[in-house]
Amino acid sequence: MCLYVFAYNIHPRYRLIMASNRDEYYVRLTEKAHFWPSAPQVLAGRDLEMGGTWMGITKKGRFAALTNYRDSSSQVVNANSRGTLVSNYLISDKTPQEYMSGVINSRAGYNGFNLLTADSSKILYYNKNLPSAVILEPGIYGLSNHYLNTPWFKVKKSKQALTNYLKNSKMIETESLFAIMKDTEQAPDHELPDTGLSQEREKLLSSIFIQGTDYGTRSSAVLLIEHSGHVIFQEKSYKTDQQECLKLTYEFDLLM
Repeated sequence: MCLYVFAYNIHPRYRLIMASNRDEYYVRLTEKAHFWPSAPQVLAGRDLEMGGTWMGITKKGRFAALTNYRDSSSQVVNANSRGTLVSNYLISDKTPQEYMSGVINSRAGYNGFNLLTADSSKILYYNKNLPSAVILEPGIYGLSNHYLNTPWFKVKKSKQALTNYLKNSKMIETESLFAIMKDTEQAPDHELPDTGLSQEREKLLSSIFIQGTDYGTRSSAVLLIEHSGHVIFQEKSYKTDQQECLKLTYEFDLLM
């Protein structure tokens, strides 16, 4: 499912400050973030079931991220893997606009999704239900499993936490961003969305960090891109009890 909260072009040092959670069934096989042997410029995790990914960045500053759009009433039979929308962008040389145009033309073959694509100068957002992609203005954004900035409980809470952190901290510490994404508080019943799931399931999925018996937050990631082009990418993987089992750090300068 995934959750992203990010500040774009509003910090004196960082062009992008992003924290994210990847939510998935515990049995689904996944590779941790790494530079792909088949595409050495790509840094991303990998879904070993379908071969795509949910978020990644390249050494040239191409970035993409994906969430599912939750709507149980509209499902495509034999749908294409949504994770390939990210991986195909990362390995391509198309501009974000060119790539999004192709996605829009082929969107009928996918179940609902949200997609972010970026290069060193812009970030585009697209939802399958929309007629066109949008270039994002500087600001603080949250993206879960509806539209960008839909005020679901987890989106509002993570955006406010990031806003407060940036307001009160001159230096950005990755552990503080990870802490935002580890919040397990669930929404009160009156704030639960109605996406066709049971109330119990909506409740489970309403927290920033999800802890279910078969499904939950598998990993968190923090991505910092400085205006200078320096990149810090950190990923934490978790066991089902929220215990950290692996932390990875990558630092590099973008190839300009």
